[in-house]
Amino acid sequence: MACFVVPAAEAAIVTIVNIVLEHRSQKAIAEGKALREATSPNAQPFYKKLKSLSRLLWGGSALLAFEHLWHGEIQPFYPFLTAATDPAAMSEVYHEMATVGTSMAAFVTLSWAMVHFVRSRMVSTAPATVKVQDK
Repeated sequence: MACFVVPAAEAAIVTIVNIVLEHRSQKAIAEGKALREATSPNAQPFYKKLKSLSRLLWGGSALLAFEHLWHGEIQPFYPFLTAATDPAAMSEVYHEMATVGTSMAAFVTLSWAMVHFVRSRMVSTAPATVKVQDK
């Protein structure tokens, strides 16, 4: 019923961290104190990588919220969760958030980390020049 709340909370935290890091980076560039973050010219700053995680989490949370709204598990007025009308049913909501919501958020974050790890390895091991042979 409320499994989308955990990825949405993570998305909010990641978005705030992203904004702070981007602001600090822009401030350092403006002051001329910017350090090179990586040796490769194709490498992205960390805040740009975090922006992709934020988008994944917000998009997944929005889709899950819409799906729960479609099935009548949440409603657009107070109390937003239909299970919130019964205090006994709230334990089921907390359990779903702790198990399903946390596992979804962890899976998205780990998948994002693996993609960026593999990407950084591919960029760092890419040859500098490619020779094309004429036939």
